[in-house]
Amino acid sequence: MGEHTFVSRKSNSDAIRRRRVALDIDVPLLLTVITLLVFGLIMVFSSSWDVSLVLYGSATSMAVRQLGFVLLGIIAAGALTFMNYKWLGPLAIPIMLGTILLLVLVLFIGETRLNATRTLFGGSVQPSELAKLATVIYLAVWLNNKRDTLDSWGFGLLPLAAILGIVGFLIFLQPDLSATMTVVILGGLMFFLAGGDMRRIALLLVSTVAIGGLLVMVSPTGQNRLQSYVVGLEDPLQASYHVQRSLEAFVNGGVFGVGIGNADTKLTGLPVPPTDSIFAVIGEETGVIGAAVLIGLFIILLWRSMVIANKAPDEFGKLLASGLGIWLAMEALINMAVIVGLLPFAGNALPFISYGGSNMVVTMISVGILMSISRSGEMEQYRKDTLANAFAHLRRRNRRGSVSRPRRSSGAERS
Repeated sequence: MGEHTFVSRKSNSDAIRRRRVALDIDVPLLLTVITLLVFGLIMVFSSSWDVSLVLYGSATSMAVRQLGFVLLGIIAAGALTFMNYKWLGPLAIPIMLGTILLLVLVLFIGETRLNATRTLFGGSVQPSELAKLATVIYLAVWLNNKRDTLDSWGFGLLPLAAILGIVGFLIFLQPDLSATMTVVILGGLMFFLAGGDMRRIALLLVSTVAIGGLLVMVSPTGQNRLQSYVVGLEDPLQASYHVQRSLEAFVNGGVFGVGIGNADTKLTGLPVPPTDSIFAVIGEETGVIGAAVLIGLFIILLWRSMVIANKAPDEFGKLLASGLGIWLAMEALINMAVIVGLLPFAGNALPFISYGGSNMVVTMISVGILMSISRSGEMEQYRKDTLANAFAHLRRRNRRGSVSRPRRSSGAERS
């Protein structure tokens, strides 16, 4: 009876665990993403109501559109969560080719805004955002398959440089300097994570800096941004107008902020407050404390991505999870550092926060892939634990069957 009860309880426990693993997701990552999305929607409405009123005749129009982007991203993330991430492997080449095709189309039929041609279909699709995700997926597959030849010039570094060079050059022509550098830096970091030789990585970084400097010199946009950055480092009062207004927002916000919706700089000339400058609005309305909490959330996002990568069931999953986490954290770091004048100006969005459909959907797709890798890691761990428990149970049963039990002697034997 006791053994039957034990077996029954163990079976119930295993059934519960199987159900939990079937739905298992990384809870800290999920809570972090939910917090970022909710906070982002609040800040988009706060920073866009006046612009929305002028452009669309309604103070809530842009916020409602952003809510639609969030819902679309949640649907995509939910679907990817319950799909095996390994299906991305065979699709890596088609995804990259499709991305390159979109980048080429931008140069011919793209819509020009603010002296840059970056969007298609009436401004609703920005291929450079997709290019970052496609680069991570493609490099995770390529580096995993070429792991044994990474230290070879002909099969390692040069093909990697060619891949990154094609994508980066097409993005640079838009021009989008920040996205170009993001793609190149991602390539170097993922090459390192895959086990590439440090000397070759150093050479890649030196080459990247040299090529980047050359591109800046031949690009009027790059020259202006670099010059204003250097001047701003020497004297913040001589920084670009954008940085000056952003720093003004942080000064106004102080430690605790002026309150959600009460910022002044967004109404008096802060450039593009719902998109590139939304971190400045956050600094003014929530203060240093609010900005620090936001930075903490992105640190948690990076931490959970590394945990998921560490538990991934294969090397492809490890590279993919770490690449996605580093990319999202790097995007956030660049946006925040630019706003306070620590980096040359770059027009990249703040993930989960900035207004825009392409960035939001691509970001949520990344979250879905991370969740899928997390679930696969948990299921693989459950399978290993089940096999180990079954083996241990078999050994105990065999031990009980092979050891003779003491036998009570009969009365005649006792006599």
